[in-house]
Amino acid sequence: MKNILIVGGGYVGMYTALGLRRLVRRGEATVTVIDPRGYMTYQPFLAEAAGGAIEPRHVAAPLERVLKHARVLTGRVTRVDHFTRSVEFQPAQGPARVVGYDILVMAAGSVSRPMPIPGLAEHAVAFKTLGEAVHLRNHVLERIALAASTDDPAVRDEALSFVVVGGGFAGVEALAELQAMADDAVRRHPELKPRWLLVEATGRILPELDGTLGEWTVEALTRRGVEVHLNTTLTSAEGGLVVLADGTRLQAGTLVWAAGVKPNPLAQASDLPLDRAGRIKATEYLTVEGVPDAFTAGDGAAVPDLTKPGQFTAPNAQHAVRQAKHLARNLAAYVRGRELKPYRHAYLGSVAGLGHHQGVAQVYGVKLTGFLGWLAHRAYHLGWVPTFSHKAKVLGNWTLAMLFRREAVQLSGIEHAGDDFRAALETAAPAPAGTPR
Repeated sequence: MKNILIVGGGYVGMYTALGLRRLVRRGEATVTVIDPRGYMTYQPFLAEAAGGAIEPRHVAAPLERVLKHARVLTGRVTRVDHFTRSVEFQPAQGPARVVGYDILVMAAGSVSRPMPIPGLAEHAVAFKTLGEAVHLRNHVLERIALAASTDDPAVRDEALSFVVVGGGFAGVEALAELQAMADDAVRRHPELKPRWLLVEATGRILPELDGTLGEWTVEALTRRGVEVHLNTTLTSAEGGLVVLADGTRLQAGTLVWAAGVKPNPLAQASDLPLDRAGRIKATEYLTVEGVPDAFTAGDGAAVPDLTKPGQFTAPNAQHAVRQAKHLARNLAAYVRGRELKPYRHAYLGSVAGLGHHQGVAQVYGVKLTGFLGWLAHRAYHLGWVPTFSHKAKVLGNWTLAMLFRREAVQLSGIEHAGDDFRAALETAAPAPAGTPR
C-alpha cells in the first residue's frame, strides 16, 4: 500500500485529496495532508470577507472535516528530502519530526511577493490570507471611526487615505469591496470623504480579462471616486508617507500590497528541480520533471500550457482546481501502474466583483459588465465553493446582505485580546497586608 503525502492544503492539496477518496480503493493507498493553517481558504471570496459581505469563517473549509478519509497534520514542512522519501515536519508546538512517504505531492502554493521598497514592511498589509482580510476590515473601520472622532484635519486626512498597490484581481476586488464597506460606514458622516488610490505598474488592470473590460473597470472605479494610477509604482512608504513614481505624495493610514505572488519558499528547501522563478519544474502529466514518485501543481509549479506552446499555466484558482482533479486521476493511475494523461485546459473565462452590485465577467467569450457581471461573478464562484454546507452559508450571507445593510462594526480588539487585561493588572493596586483574599 502506497503512502501519499500532500504538502499544502489549499486548492491543489484539498481537491487532490478529495479526488483520491473517490478514485483510490481502500488498501491501495493512504493519504496524509500537511498544512500550516489546517483549513483551505476560497481565495476569490477574500475581498467579500474583507468587505463584510461574507462571514470569514464561511470561506474557510476545515481540512479535518472535509478530508475525513485522510490524515491531516497541522504545522509546517521545513525541509523536503525526496531522496530519502521524507519531510521534516514542525507542529505548532513541540519538537520537529520526520514524516515518511512513498509518493510526494508538492502543493505548497504561493506567498505574497514583496519588493525592497523603503517603509513597505513597516506600513503595508498584504492581501493573501484570511487573517489579512479580517485585519483589513477591522483596520479600515477603525480608521473611519478615528476620522469621525477627531477635529484635527491632518489626522482625519491621513485616516481617510487608502492606497492599494496592484491592479490584478486581488488588488482591484479588495479595493472595490473595502470601498463599498467604507461607503456604508460613512453614510451618517457626510463630512467624511475617504480617498482611494489604486496603483498599477503596467498600463492596464485585470490583465486576464479582455482589455475593454479592464478599461470599463477603470471608468467604473473612477466614477466612484477612485484615483487610478497606471504605469506607476510605489517608491517609498517611509513614515507612512506614500510616494508614487508619478510624483503623487500623501500621508496614508492604510497601504495594501497586492502586487503579485511568488512560489512558496519551501521549494528552495527541497531537492526538487526548480526554474529561475523558484517554481518546481513540472511536466504536462503534473509529475516533477525527471523525478520519480513526485507530483506537483498549482501556483508553485511551472506547469506547461499545452494550449500555448512555450508558456506555463497562470497561477490562478481556475487552474489550481482543475489541475487538482486531473492530478488525482493521474495519481490513481500511477498507483495502479497505468498510463498518465497530460493536463490540457480550455479557458472558461474570468470574473471579478467590484462591490456596489457591480462586476465584470468574460465567460465562454461572452463579456458582461455592471449588474450582470456582478451576478456572473457570484454564480461562477459559488459553484466552486467546497462542500454543500459552505455553499449554503455563503448564499445565506448574500441573501441577508440584500435585505439588510452590512454591519460596520470594527473588532480590532480581537487582534490584541489581552491588552485590556494586562492594563488592568498594571493599574491594580496591591492588596493591603492581611486582607483576606
